[in-house]
Amino acid sequence: QAVRPSQLRGLHAGEPHTHACVSDTPKRWVPSCMMLGCLHYLTFVMHHPSRPLAYVCLALSMALVGSYVALSKPLAGVIPVFLLAWLRFGIGGVAMLGWLRKPADEPPMSAQTKRLLFLESFLGNFLFTMCMLYGVSLTSAVSAGVTMAAIPAAVAVMSWAFLRERVPPRTWAAVALAVLGIALLSLSKSEHSAHGGVAQAGNNTANLTWLGQLLLIGAVLCEAAYSVIGKKLTGSLGPKRITSLINVWGFVLATPLGLYTAYRFDFAAVSTGMWLLLVFYALAASVWTVWLWMTGLKSIPAAQGGVFTVMLPVSAALVGVCVLGETLTGIQTLALGIALASVLLATLPPRKTASPASAQQ
Repeated sequence: QAVRPSQLRGLHAGEPHTHACVSDTPKRWVPSCMMLGCLHYLTFVMHHPSRPLAYVCLALSMALVGSYVALSKPLAGVIPVFLLAWLRFGIGGVAMLGWLRKPADEPPMSAQTKRLLFLESFLGNFLFTMCMLYGVSLTSAVSAGVTMAAIPAAVAVMSWAFLRERVPPRTWAAVALAVLGIALLSLSKSEHSAHGGVAQAGNNTANLTWLGQLLLIGAVLCEAAYSVIGKKLTGSLGPKRITSLINVWGFVLATPLGLYTAYRFDFAAVSTGMWLLLVFYALAASVWTVWLWMTGLKSIPAAQGGVFTVMLPVSAALVGVCVLGETLTGIQTLALGIALASVLLATLPPRKTASPASAQQ
């Protein structure tokens, strides 16, 4: 005996008589009916997240980014960058095959939406990675960290310029705290690398430092565009569809150089542990973080969401301390505190003002 659609009517529509499913169904079907009801409820909640849930999604997304960046350092030493990117998109694509299917209630994609999907992948996935990697190679990790501190401010400016969002003063204050926290955290690392960094830089890259700095600024703009375009896409597509479609474009863009690198690569030299780490990296980078970010942006302005990028260095630092055995200095602890304060300032509920009618009473 199957559960009748009429028995699930209340669960899907959110009507008060949702227990009709349980009362009209034989006892052996009650667990299945309740599970279906929970799935309907969770689906509805994730498609229409409340502000607190959206905040959690944005924070988890950036925390995951920081975690897999910190834990995937060994991968870059074993697998070439272009091949690593290609494998990441490929594994993520296999995991999201079911998300590519067009939902029945989704309207046909316009030409503008298709262009935005391509730009989201090209700027946020492909170009950001290239600018970041080569920018760091021509400058230093400290320079990259300080430059990346501008991401929250860049997101706020772009959301104001392109999305016509009104950015309240408190969000600007949160952006300023985020920039200060990330910059302070990055500068605090220089005291550990100052003695060896200058000697290793040599004269080969000294004349190209300006190019590296330009590439890092390009990475900031790409990441800011990723947030702004993502906010625009959430108005017409669901988070799962956005995540899967931009991953397809990422795979297409990475395929030529990925195949070229794969032809010369010795796959047998990669250990089992590295393959498992690669799977985690691919799922985290291509699936979980993007889906969480797009889910959060459905309910949060892009400028406010940009503040949550501070969770990236915070989580990376915590992984370094808890997993890799690193230690935090006093300045780094202060920087993390400032970064977390920016998130708190951005997420506090607005102060309620009394209406004119109530003020006269």
